[in-house]
Amino acid sequence: MDLEITNCNNFFKIKGVLNKTSINLFQNEFNNIFESVSDLTISVQDIESMDKYGVDAIAKLHQEALNKNKRLSIIGFGCKDLYDHFKTNTTAA
Repeated sequence: MDLEITNCNNFFKIKGVLNKTSINLFQNEFNNIFESVSDLTISVQDIESMDKYGVDAIAKLHQEALNKNKRLSIIGFGCKDLYDHFKTNTTAA
């Protein structure tokens, strides 16, 4: 399944596969997003699979939120690799 991103206000829903081939769509959608919003929620509930490029893209978005003092919420029971990434970084900090 291809990647599909829908939004309403500052709530974005990601559906499908977030991988090396679909990463450009994700990056284009969220490029400079924190210039226009201060609060962003992303649902990863409907992500079927994610490779390291997808995890990295979300991690970079998270880092951008931290750097700009913006709020990013990631909700849903999405990909285990994504949670493992943040769990490892939290433990290491």
